[in-house]
Amino acid sequence: MDVGKAVAAYLERMLREVQGMKILLLDEHTTPTVSAAYTQSALLEQEVYLTDKLAHAQRERMPHLVSVVFVRPDASSIRALCEELQQPRYRAYWLCTWTLLTADFSHAVAKDHIEQLAEADQHQAVQAVQEFFADYVPVTSSHFSLHYAVPPHALWGATTSMWDADALEVHTRALTSVLLSLKKKPVVRYEGMSELAKTLANHVVHQMDTALAPLFDFRRTDVPPLLLVLDRRNDPVTPLLTQWTYQAMVHELLGIDNGRTTMHTEQGPQEIVLSVDHDPFFAANLYDNFGDLGASIKEYVVQFQARSASNATIETVQDMKRFVEAYPEFQRLRGNVSKHVALLGELSSLVDERRLLSVSELEQSLATRESHASDLKVR
Repeated sequence: MDVGKAVAAYLERMLREVQGMKILLLDEHTTPTVSAAYTQSALLEQEVYLTDKLAHAQRERMPHLVSVVFVRPDASSIRALCEELQQPRYRAYWLCTWTLLTADFSHAVAKDHIEQLAEADQHQAVQAVQEFFADYVPVTSSHFSLHYAVPPHALWGATTSMWDADALEVHTRALTSVLLSLKKKPVVRYEGMSELAKTLANHVVHQMDTALAPLFDFRRTDVPPLLLVLDRRNDPVTPLLTQWTYQAMVHELLGIDNGRTTMHTEQGPQEIVLSVDHDPFFAANLYDNFGDLGASIKEYVVQFQARSASNATIETVQDMKRFVEAYPEFQRLRGNVSKHVALLGELSSLVDERRLLSVSELEQSLATRESHASDLKVR
């Protein structure tokens, strides 16, 4: 079960079905999904000439090109799409969306959207409307994000035991989308003490058994997968503890947003990309603790130095040919080594600056000991 490959397969399918040079139009919801699952070079391989926002009103008319539109079918995107179809900038459109749930979690709204688009398409530019279930942002093969920040969005309703209606719809749609993209119909279990977990679990079950039952008609397995819904509030200890693994430290100390983080260098802020799909060192050391990380990066530097030494000896035509062929990979390796060395240096500086070793010792003591008398002394 790889959520990154599932989303990438959807994108490859929607782009491959449209032959020739094309433009990919996205909205604010699908942009992070595409950015996390597909690289710019992969888009170029699919003959995507340009990627742009559907809401960008100043886009140039290119009637010789076709457009693939991948958006969430909410009110703003449907309105922007109708305006686009009334005055089309491209020769033809392939519309790719995911189903939007209504307040009662039915799918009748899809018919209304189709009717609106049909009325707006006076030039008969729409060639196809397809549905893809990719309403989430893949982070790693086994980790995804809803890209739903709290705040500014609300999570609770009138009380902390009630969902905000929009938040419940987003979480239900995202979980349903993940299950459909992985082609899994799991057994659903939830935390009995949490009304939030119970409500979310019931809505996901309703989608699988009633609203989207035909789509969940997958081949049964001997051991069905399990969807376990937990309430984060019932674990007050873990959020108090400083994280010491590579990815978690970068996210907690620097922040990772859509696979990108920002380091502060002498030249100013520098944005770097951390991708498990295209960075083998990051993928191999994702969950290494801080102590082991230094040794891993040292070994990485030694490997780079060995490659540098081998490239320094150029005496024959064959040596030159070998150097030219290996140069692009050598440059990528050098950039990756420099990136991780700088990142480790930044993390080390923050650990010292914030005295996180001492703080973590105190956190561990508070979390694991019943008596906290020794923790109350002035440090």
